Amino acid sequence: MTQIAEKTMTTAEVVARFTELATQEKWFEIQDELFAEEVRSIEPAGSPYMKDAFGKTAVRKKADDFVSRIEAVHRVYTSAPIVTGNHIAVARETDITVKPHGRIQMNEIMLYEVKDGKIILEQFFY
Repeated sequence: MTQIAEKTMTTAEVVARFTELATQEKWFEIQDELFAEEVRSIEPAGSPYMKDAFGKTAVRKKADDFVSRIEAVHRVYTSAPIVTGNHIAVARETDITVKPHGRIQMNEIMLYEVKDGKIILEQFFY
């Protein structure tokens, strides 16, 4: 039986796919397609909204839990990415109503690190 090796994406290819999906607000697809199994998701210290998560399954659960608490989306915006080496940064602005916090407006920088064609880190600054 012949095995076909999966081609490792370049950082530029990861950025292109990330941008395509982010502009469509397809964040779960980004996780499914681009995140490494050992991905880390880091929040600012003391964040009232979410905690850090480690591993693709835990990161997905973190996102699912947060999205399930969104009651209304008033506005979202994601900037074009800034890329240097194996890092991707985007600005993200959200105006949403979230249980139990009520309406929150968040301006953040989202930083991603790519290694071996997969995102191994997402870190949020807000």
